[in-house]
Amino acid sequence: MVTVGEILWQPDASWVASSNLQQFRNWLKTNRNLEFTDYAALRQWSVNQLDDFWQAIWDFYKVEASTPPQAVLGKRSMPGADWFPGARLNYAQHIMRHEKAGVTALLYASEQSPLQELSWTELGANVRKLATQLRAMGIKPGDRVAAYMTNIPEAVTALLATSSIGAIWSSCSPDFGTHSVLDRLSQIEPKVLFCVDGYYYKGKAFNRKQEVQNILKALPSVENVIYLPYLDKTDTQLPNENSVLWDTLMQAPDVAAEDFVFEQVPFQHPLWILFSSGTTGLPKAIVHGHGGIILEQSKLCSLHYDLKPDDRMFFFTTTGWMMWNFIVSSMLIQARPILYDGNPTWPEPDALWKMTDEAGARLFGASPTLQQMQENAGIVPKDKFHFVKLESIMLAGSPVSAECMEWFYKNVKSDIYVAPGSGGTDICSGFCGPMPGMPVRAGVIQMPHLGVDLQAFDENGKSIRNVVGEFVVCQPMPSMPLYFWNDPDNARYIETYFSDYPGIWRQGDYFKIDDDDGCFVLGRSDATLNRYGVRIGTAEIYRSVAGIPEVQDSLIVNLDLSGERFFMPLFVKLHEGQQLTDELKKKINLKLRNDYSPRHIPDEIFLVEDIPYTLTGKKMEIPVRKILMGIDVTKAANRDAMSNPHALEYFIQLRNDQKAYTL
Repeated sequence: MVTVGEILWQPDASWVASSNLQQFRNWLKTNRNLEFTDYAALRQWSVNQLDDFWQAIWDFYKVEASTPPQAVLGKRSMPGADWFPGARLNYAQHIMRHEKAGVTALLYASEQSPLQELSWTELGANVRKLATQLRAMGIKPGDRVAAYMTNIPEAVTALLATSSIGAIWSSCSPDFGTHSVLDRLSQIEPKVLFCVDGYYYKGKAFNRKQEVQNILKALPSVENVIYLPYLDKTDTQLPNENSVLWDTLMQAPDVAAEDFVFEQVPFQHPLWILFSSGTTGLPKAIVHGHGGIILEQSKLCSLHYDLKPDDRMFFFTTTGWMMWNFIVSSMLIQARPILYDGNPTWPEPDALWKMTDEAGARLFGASPTLQQMQENAGIVPKDKFHFVKLESIMLAGSPVSAECMEWFYKNVKSDIYVAPGSGGTDICSGFCGPMPGMPVRAGVIQMPHLGVDLQAFDENGKSIRNVVGEFVVCQPMPSMPLYFWNDPDNARYIETYFSDYPGIWRQGDYFKIDDDDGCFVLGRSDATLNRYGVRIGTAEIYRSVAGIPEVQDSLIVNLDLSGERFFMPLFVKLHEGQQLTDELKKKINLKLRNDYSPRHIPDEIFLVEDIPYTLTGKKMEIPVRKILMGIDVTKAANRDAMSNPHALEYFIQLRNDQKAYTL
């Protein structure tokens, strides 16, 4: 078994010298007379001299503002930091300034279609046409434009067109149910809805025309519908009288690049509204600004994930997850995103590896959940594919174990940069992750990102090292939410991030940082496992249990009962043909004791058919805990936000039977 902290890969000198991070260090030396002995010193400067760092990022990436900023930071408090006051710019303009005739802008594939390329010639023309049509519909800066679309080039076109005129983008994937969509879009009252007629998954067509009808009936704010037949391109029946076909809009005359005017908006003008998962309540409508996303995503894609102009990059996502906004934003630094629509393991379990190889991708990204699926299916990509261009693996979405990282070296490529990170929809960026040039250590996130004052706090608000604490950020970041939509006086915003440590951002994860600045994200702190006063991260349990060959997946919760009692059940999904015997239970408990401590041993182990997950691949620890504690299921969990709603039935029945414990 691989040891946490064990070095899995060390880049050579030429790799380090060619990295974007090294180019940035060279630039700082030449242009700022700054030189740093190591990465830790560079990062410390970036948080100690926050204004200087972000001004350097602005200059290094040649951010263009029609009106220059008056300062880097005006108001510095959290929440409410005022970044680059006075500056006026546009997110879409910073992507489309890289438009070159005949050059590939992005690539795309699906279950139904092979890998294809979309040129800048076509994408640029379509964005300008669509933006001009939106303006003709009366859409103004600040109006909301929503989408119910699959991960296809038209969705990217719609986002760029919307942001180019200063309107505010928001998106739901068509695998979201009607209630899930309305929980989100009814909060923001969009004037325009882009929609498709359905989607494919595992080769099956899912018609969503009725869902579209239901959504439109419940959203009186929608004045215009732009409809794209996706399942059946010949079915041109429109959803309602206010609808127009996508192809009809694309028949409009071309608008020359020199004639198109990008709306110049303030640095903190809303760019898009992203939503939290909404598994336990109404999703939070998180508003991000043009300038903050330009800066954060340029830094993230270039300095931390080392993407260079013309590099092809892929991350498996839908349009309903912030990682879709991340892959589109890679175009800020001239990378070429690869879009994929469909099931990641259909028609073959290695479908994404095949596409990655064909596309010549330099970066492959996915949730650790996908890696587990690949391992369970016995996939060894290196035996079938060459991966000539592939250099890095991005892992995001849930805690990454040492074994997960090692799997890529054994099964994909021995000389590859496996780069786990931790970020969130909250900031649409990363808090900690790769620092190109440092060795890759098993189970360790390399370092907090540049410009991120990331620390672990104890319950008294004291910064701690080598001990599990709360994940906090002590200084503002440009892409922190401007606010939550329809949140009077920022009440919900402050409650979410600033109620525990006023003026300090609390992310809601258990977190540990070691003496080498290595980071460990150990699961949601509101999914507390508190045993005899010791806080345990759920990621520790999962890592240990994953080493049991019979176990396919697991979930653990801690239930606070009356009289200062608690009950910590572990739920396991076993591989086909395995049984949860007393011997297997003892094996699991012994491994948890040996790997960690007696406190990690559950009070009982239960066999389940499936572990409940959100649509973005996160285990639903908090909803399961609420269900088992007797909270009404409709208040504890939103089935529309789940990838496998049936998985809740076991926990509902267990709670009703009360076999596990007595309240």
